[in-house]
Amino acid sequence: MRWQLVDRIDELVEGKSAVGVKCFTLSEPFFADHFPGFPVVPGVLLLESMAQLAGKLIGFTVKRQRGDWPFPIFTMANHVKFRRFVRPGTIVQLHVELTNLSPESAAVKVQAKVDGKLHAQAEEFFVFNAVPLLDDAERRRVENLERQALRLLWADYPRDMLQEAQ
Repeated sequence: MRWQLVDRIDELVEGKSAVGVKCFTLSEPFFADHFPGFPVVPGVLLLESMAQLAGKLIGFTVKRQRGDWPFPIFTMANHVKFRRFVRPGTIVQLHVELTNLSPESAAVKVQAKVDGKLHAQAEEFFVFNAVPLLDDAERRRVENLERQALRLLWADYPRDMLQEAQ
């Protein structure tokens, strides 16, 4: 099963930061078991939502700076702190700050806030590759899928990247 844990990207600054939103509704399948009578978002899914936004920031930054779409893989989290429960019906604002970017990896600081109050924070680490194992046609197909996903989430998607896809 694939979880789509970013509903919208409000701000994405190449090489610096991103802000996004995830609205957790009672219809999310995990609320049935986590926990009956007191549904809360599992911490690992909150970490994953921040990682998904971080992946979009990293992918966009590397594409703009180096020309290839990387495919960031979330590998590790440090200094994870969950401060408050996230309940159904909550709108979570996700904040990502890029702290390190190398040819093969990236590090970010992430926060999840509700109504301006910090609910979770962590440092997250990613490795990536420009997917040299794919042939050109398959690589273009995967890059177009990534472009489309970013365009759907981010209203301010750059026009020059739209033309590049055609």
